[in-house]
Amino acid sequence: MNGEKATTAAYSARYGWDRRTLGVVAVCAAFCSTVLLPGAPLALYLLVLPFFGGGGLFLACVALSRRVAFRVDESGVLLGGTPPRHRATTAHVPWDDIEAVVLWRQTGAAHMPYVGLARREDAPRLPGAGQGDRARALSGFLVPDVPPDVVMASRAVNGWRLDKDRLAAAVAAFAPPGVEVLDAW
Repeated sequence: MNGEKATTAAYSARYGWDRRTLGVVAVCAAFCSTVLLPGAPLALYLLVLPFFGGGGLFLACVALSRRVAFRVDESGVLLGGTPPRHRATTAHVPWDDIEAVVLWRQTGAAHMPYVGLARREDAPRLPGAGQGDRARALSGFLVPDVPPDVVMASRAVNGWRLDKDRLAAAVAAFAPPGVEVLDAW
C-alpha cells in the first residue's frame, strides 16, 4: 500500500435513489393508480396491487435502507449483498485475494453495469447461494466475454451509483501494487 492511504478516504456507495429505481417506482405507482379508476374490475385489484404495489414498495424500502452496496478501504473490497438477503450475501474480499477490480456490462435488454473482482485462483468462495460449479458454468454461457470467476465476484450497479474516479482513487491508495481498475464499460 502506498503513502496516499492517509489522505484518501475510503470509497463507499450505498443503496439509494437512482434514475432506474425512480423510474420503476414511478411506473409501479402509475399502475397502482389504475385501481382508482371508476368501475375498475376486481381482477385489476388482485393483479395490480400485489405485483406493482409490492414491487414498488420493495424498491422504495431498498432505496431508503441506505445499506452499503460497495466499499473499498484499507482492508479490501466489500461487495454489498443483494437487497432481500443483504447480510447473508455480503462478502468482504481482502486485498491479498484481489488481482484487479473489473467494470463490465451485461449486454442485452437490461444493459446492466457491474463491478467485479478478478481474484486469486485459490481464493475462497464467496458467501451466498449460487457460487457452485453449475453457477460458474451458467455465467460463462450467459456472459461469455467476462471470466466466470469475475462474474461470480460481481455486483450489479443497480439501486446505487458508481463513481469511477473515486473508485480508481481508492484502489490506487489502498490496493497493493499491480492491482488496478479494468474498465470494460
